[in-house]
Amino acid sequence: MSRPRILIVGAGFAGYRTARTLSRLTRGRAHITLLNPTDYFLYLPLLPQVAAGILEPRRVTVSLSDSLPDVRLVLGEADRIDLDDRTLHYTGPEGEGGTLAYDRLVLAAGSVNKLLPIPGVAEHAHGFRGLPEALYLRDHVTRQVELAASADDARTCAARCTFVVVGAGYTGTEVAAHGQMFTDAQVRRHPLRRGMRPRWMLLDVAPRVLPEMDEKLSATADRVLRQRGVDVRMGTSVKEATHDGVLLTDGEFVESRTLVWCVGVRPDPLVESLGLPMEKGRLLVDPHLRVPGRPELFACGDVAAVPDLENPGSYTPMTAQHAWRHGKVAAENVAASLGLGGARTPYRHRDLGFVVDLGGAKAAANPLGVTLSGVPAGVVTRGYHLAAMPGNRVRVAADWLLDAVLPRQAVQLGLVRSWSVPLDTSSPEVARVPGGPGQRQDAGARSGPGAALAADTDGGGTGAGGPGRARPHDEPAKGQPGSGATQVRPGAGAAEPRSEPETAKGRRPATDRPGSGPAELRSEPETAKGRPAPGPGGEPAGNQPGGEPARHQPGGEPARNQPGGEPARNQPGGEPARNQPGGEPAKNQPGGEPARNQPGGEPAKERPAPAPSPGQHPPGHPAPGPVKRTDVPEDSAKGDS
Repeated sequence: MSRPRILIVGAGFAGYRTARTLSRLTRGRAHITLLNPTDYFLYLPLLPQVAAGILEPRRVTVSLSDSLPDVRLVLGEADRIDLDDRTLHYTGPEGEGGTLAYDRLVLAAGSVNKLLPIPGVAEHAHGFRGLPEALYLRDHVTRQVELAASADDARTCAARCTFVVVGAGYTGTEVAAHGQMFTDAQVRRHPLRRGMRPRWMLLDVAPRVLPEMDEKLSATADRVLRQRGVDVRMGTSVKEATHDGVLLTDGEFVESRTLVWCVGVRPDPLVESLGLPMEKGRLLVDPHLRVPGRPELFACGDVAAVPDLENPGSYTPMTAQHAWRHGKVAAENVAASLGLGGARTPYRHRDLGFVVDLGGAKAAANPLGVTLSGVPAGVVTRGYHLAAMPGNRVRVAADWLLDAVLPRQAVQLGLVRSWSVPLDTSSPEVARVPGGPGQRQDAGARSGPGAALAADTDGGGTGAGGPGRARPHDEPAKGQPGSGATQVRPGAGAAEPRSEPETAKGRRPATDRPGSGPAELRSEPETAKGRPAPGPGGEPAGNQPGGEPARHQPGGEPARNQPGGEPARNQPGGEPARNQPGGEPAKNQPGGEPARNQPGGEPAKERPAPAPSPGQHPPGHPAPGPVKRTDVPEDSAKGDS
C-alpha cells in the first residue's frame, strides 16, 4: 500500500512546527513535502536585532534540510491550488513551474505587509516582514547617518537623520527602540553638525504604544522610548509620503529619507483564490483546523481564522505564539485523519504572557501575568527567545555577549537594494532579483561602484524605499549580487556569455543596450579601457543609442584629444584620418576614397590586417577609437568592483 502524501505550504512558525511534528508522528509512514520560497525557517521576533546590527542574519534562520531530515523540501511559491484534482501548481526560484499532488494539504503560507490607501506609501516605504527588508534597513540607516555626517547643509543633515516608523505594535516599537540606540552609537564615532542627533519618530493612530498589550507594559515601553529620545506620537499617522518626506495627519510635514511601515500584516493572498468562506482575509476553519466541507484541507497560522474557544465568538489573533501552537495541533489532526496518530484534538490555548525587547538591558514583559520591566524583563525576554528558537541558541547567545563588550560594526554590505524589497509584495521573505520570475527587464541599469547606492543618494531620496522618488528604471547593474553573466534588454539581440574580466568589472556588453545587435566577447584590454564592442556592419557603439555621436562629439564635432580640432579617425564622409599631418587623406586612399572601415568603402590597401584576439571582431571590423562611456558615472571608469 502506497504511503499517503502530505503537502505543507509555508515554513513559518505554523508550517515549520507542522512539518516537524508530522515527521515525528508518522515515522516514515507518509511522504511529507514542504513548499517554501526559502530554505530556512525565520525567527521573526529577533529581526529588529538584525536591522540594528546586534545579530548576524544567519543567527535568526534555521536550515530546513538540516532540521527536517525526513521532509522533502521544494523551493518555490504556490500559484494555484486545484482542490478537485488535489494538485498544487507552483513557480520555482528560477521561474520553472511545477505541480505537486497531495492527499492532505496544510496551508500555512503566513502573512504579508498590510497596505493602506495612503498616497505615496507603496512607492516610498518599506515593510519589515522578511530578512531582506531587515538587511536593507540596516544598510540604509547606516548610509543616511554617514551621508548626514558629511553634509554641508544643516537641513539636509536633519532630513537624512530623521527616521519615521509607522505602527506602534510589537514590530514598530522594537524597530524604533533598537534603531535609536543603533544610530546614537554611530554618531558617537562620526559626530553630526553641532547640536544635532538622529531622530526616530514612532507614529500610530492608537491611543497608546502596544495597544494590544496590558496597560502596564504599554506604559513601560512608552517611558523607555521617550527616555531614549524617540519622538512618540499617538493618534497621528501618515497622510501622504513624498520624495522629500511625509505629511502627517496633524498637518505637519516631516523631512525624512526613511519610512518604515509596521502597521500590521494581512493573510497571504493565496487563500483568497480558493473561493472558500473567509473571515477578514483568513480562511475559516473549525476548532480542529480543518476547512469545513474539505476533509483533506487544513489551515493554520496567519492564513486561518481559528475559533478562540477561550473567548467564544472571536478568533485567535495573528501572532507567532498562536501560529507555533497551531502547527502542533494541525500536525496531530492530519496524522489522525490518516490513521497514523491518536484522536483529533481541538485548538485551545492559555496565554503565557508577552515580551517586548527594547534594546540594551531594557524590555517589557509579563510572564504568567507578572509585570516586569528593566533588567529583570530583559533577562526574561532573552531567555524566552532562546527557549523558543528551534536552533542557533549558542550562536545567538554568543552574539549577545559580543555586543555587550564590543562596539557594533556599522558598515554597508550592499547586498539588498531598495527596488529588491518593495512594500507591495506577496513574498516579503524573498528579495527581487534581476531576471527572476515576473521581473521586468529594463534598459536603465547602471554599473560602477556607485550604482548600488543610487537609490539612496540620487536626488537625496531612497528610490522606492524611503521617502524618495520612485525609480522604475533602477534595475541592478551587471556584476551586482544576484545578476547573471548576461541579460537581454528589450530590443536586443541574442546575448552571448561575457569573459570573466568583463563580468567581474560589472560592465555591460553591447547586447544590454537598446537597438544593439548580437553581443560578442571583448578582450580584457579593450574592456579595461571601457571601450564598447562595435556591432556588426559598423553599427553605432553601445553607448550611443540610435547611432548618436560619441560623447564630446556633438553634431559631428571633432573628437576628443584630436590635435588642432581635427576630426577623429574613420569618420564618415571621407574626412581626413587621425594623425594625418596637414589634413591629408589616409594613406593609399587616392582621390579621397573613403577611409578604411567607412560604410561602403574598401579596406585600406597594403595595410596588414591584425590577428584578432579572443573575443574581438574579425578583420574588417576593428574596434573604434577611444569613446568615453556614458552609461557609467565619472568615478566608475577607474576600475569597477
